[in-house]
Order: sequence, then C-alpha cells, then structure tokens
Amino acid sequence: MGVEITIGVQHVARELVLETDQTSEKVVADVRTALESGAPLELTDTRGRRIVVPAASLGYVEIGGDEARKVGFHNL
Repeated sequence: MGVEITIGVQHVARELVLETDQTSEKVVADVRTALESGAPLELTDTRGRRIVVPAASLGYVEIGGDEARKVGFHNL
C-alpha cells in the first residue's frame, strides 16, 4: 500500500510530491501535530528519503487515499 502526498510550500512555485508507506490517517495526524505545535512536518517516502518542511511554510497538503500499488498495463 502507498499513499501519495502533495505538499504546497508558500513562496515556492513547485509542489513536493512523494509516496509513503504510512497510512493516510497517520499522515493527517502528523500534519495536524505540525500545524498545532509549529514543529516541522517530517515525512519519509517509500525510498527512505526524509522530507522536512517548516510548519509555517505549509501552503497545503493533499493526501491521496490508501490504495494497493497497481501492477501491469491498463487501457488508456
């Protein structure tokens, strides 16, 4: 399972997009904690890379639903 997360950072034109093995509920909890405490939002993607964004710089966080990874080909 993986969750796709898109983070908009204030004053930065490009979004951060990552996929994590955490559940969407855990990501929402982490975002809320960062916003309430002012501590940086820290996430780890599926490749083990850590992403740290200052809470004050968060513009928005879009969290995709938990879904199984798709394998194979599909019709467009």
